[in-house]
Amino acid sequence: MIYYIADLHFGHKNVLRHDNRPFDDVAAMNETLIRNWNSRVAADDTVYVLGDAFWKGSGVEIFRRLNGHKRLIRGNHDYRGELLSLWESVEPYAEIDDGGTRVVLCHYPIPFYNRQHRGAVMLYGHVHNSRDWVLLEQWKRELRARNIPCRMINVGCMLPYVDYTPRTLAELLAADENGGADKEGQK
Repeated sequence: MIYYIADLHFGHKNVLRHDNRPFDDVAAMNETLIRNWNSRVAADDTVYVLGDAFWKGSGVEIFRRLNGHKRLIRGNHDYRGELLSLWESVEPYAEIDDGGTRVVLCHYPIPFYNRQHRGAVMLYGHVHNSRDWVLLEQWKRELRARNIPCRMINVGCMLPYVDYTPRTLAELLAADENGGADKEGQK
């Protein structure tokens, strides 16, 4: 099975406030993220983390507790030497096949991505549940209203349809089709 998630920010105190995360402290957030991850991900599964996995010194011990094959699509906070060597791969961008669907992976949203007009899906993070994401969701709805394909999905862990848990492509597509991937963008 292949899973996706972004913007975990293990060990990052300020992200609690920034994302209005429902945790009393960083330790509680870290433990919830680890528990949710390991409740879904088996040893032979692959998880693509679309950037911003760990904050500064936190990481090696947590990383070793996480199940599965871990692949990093590098974000703006993913520049820690020892930790980077633990990932099975570290790339700024990737395109993979997931069950016959081309999936474009980048930490940063790419409005016009490869194979957009051929059914590809673009998964990203970086913008969290911010005003930037609201603008992206408005733009996505406008493109769809003009019959321009746009299957961009924010996989930030803090979003309601991700709920701090790695998700499959099928789950993300279902959330997007049911409006779950843009409900927050309709504020």
